[in-house]
Amino acid sequence: MSKHDHTAIPAAKDLGLLSLGVIGVGTSGPVIAASIMPVPSLIFWRNLGGAAMMAPFAIRNAEWRTKEQRQALAYSALAGFFLAMHFICFFLAMRYTSVATGTALTTLQPIFTAIYFKFRGGIIPSRAWTGMLIAFLSVVLITGIDFQISFRSFVGDLLAILGAVLSAGYILIGSKAQQKLSTSTYTTACYLTCAATSLIIAIATGSQFLHFDSGQWWLVLALILGAQFLGHTMFNMTLPRVSPVVVSLVVFFEVPVSAVIAYFWLDQIPPAAIIPGIIGLLIGCGIFVSRAKAAPVND
Repeated sequence: MSKHDHTAIPAAKDLGLLSLGVIGVGTSGPVIAASIMPVPSLIFWRNLGGAAMMAPFAIRNAEWRTKEQRQALAYSALAGFFLAMHFICFFLAMRYTSVATGTALTTLQPIFTAIYFKFRGGIIPSRAWTGMLIAFLSVVLITGIDFQISFRSFVGDLLAILGAVLSAGYILIGSKAQQKLSTSTYTTACYLTCAATSLIIAIATGSQFLHFDSGQWWLVLALILGAQFLGHTMFNMTLPRVSPVVVSLVVFFEVPVSAVIAYFWLDQIPPAAIIPGIIGLLIGCGIFVSRAKAAPVND
């Protein structure tokens, strides 16, 4: 297998898409925390709406005729299952711990993505590993403090970390699927599978998924347009050209966006003792990014 630098800085167009994606996913945590809709139901409506937005473009492309395309659709469905499991963990984390802490821990996904590529022969420079080590130690600090604060917060932290693992799987599988499919076809299949998985969970757990007040539906719409379309879909548009390690890493910047929104909208301030851990996560990210500045773009 040829070696690639999985920390190369993307081209300007992809940086723009990734920036929009950060803003989009940054709205996710606060909206989830504000909603009282059952978690599986909220995931179902969010992804059904996302799939509906992309389906007309997917139908026009008709990318299901060849064997390779059908195999890629199967990978898209698998990515959708991983996305559903990630969302279950992430949504619950938003309700168990603070938005800033849960979001920070979930953005650990590049560590798991980088480990995967290292075992596949990819190039992960030593300075990048230093950045990720700082991020890991910051996680240890955050979870240790949360365990002292409350067991519920600690459980939320663990759910967020598991969500990071599942998110890495979703990004990696999605990258493989988009080698043969357009973003519209991939996201339609992925989001529909995610919606179907969460609907099954909603029915199995007896969760209400209809008859909510208008305020809850406005929050669902905000999730669809912000986190789903501006967030996940923008990230997915870059995957055919940008390493999944970089796409995963950029999600680190979701942390300050979510924290600021949660502060002004929900009056939610993370415990002071946790703030150094969150800062450590961002510093680790900065070290990783600074290593890649001189690297060539991967086409």
